[in-house]
Amino acid sequence: MDRAKLEKMAATVRTGGKGSVRRKKKAVHKTTTTDDKRLQNTLKRLGVQTIPGIEEVNIFKDDTVIHFTGPKVQAAIPANTFVVSGPSQTKKLQDMLPDILNQLGPDSLANLKKIASQYETPKAAAGGDDDDVPDVENFEDTSKK
Repeated sequence: MDRAKLEKMAATVRTGGKGSVRRKKKAVHKTTTTDDKRLQNTLKRLGVQTIPGIEEVNIFKDDTVIHFTGPKVQAAIPANTFVVSGPSQTKKLQDMLPDILNQLGPDSLANLKKIASQYETPKAAAGGDDDDVPDVENFEDTSKK
């Protein structure tokens, strides 16, 4: 190898000036664990406490529901802070309807009316196309004939 090429390669791995030690390998920073530790420290300062026995959590947003099954729920009541962590799924409101009717509040009432009107319009359109069923007006007159 050429001496100039070696000096060029050596210059790229120096951390300081001339005469300093070359670093052996590039430092890898783990940001996700530091973010998680920072979050846990902040929550600890707020005084959150784990709430046991919660099987599922539903967060309602317009027409969608964020559904947590088996979440870890922490709360700091004086700070008005609730932390829900765990695996989540984003579902449509009508997919979860039979199970979550008792959880719907007054805010979701407008969405529920909109979903109900969507279900009524196909039925009304289908009701006018009964060509297979004959129209019978009076059963007694037709039985005498």
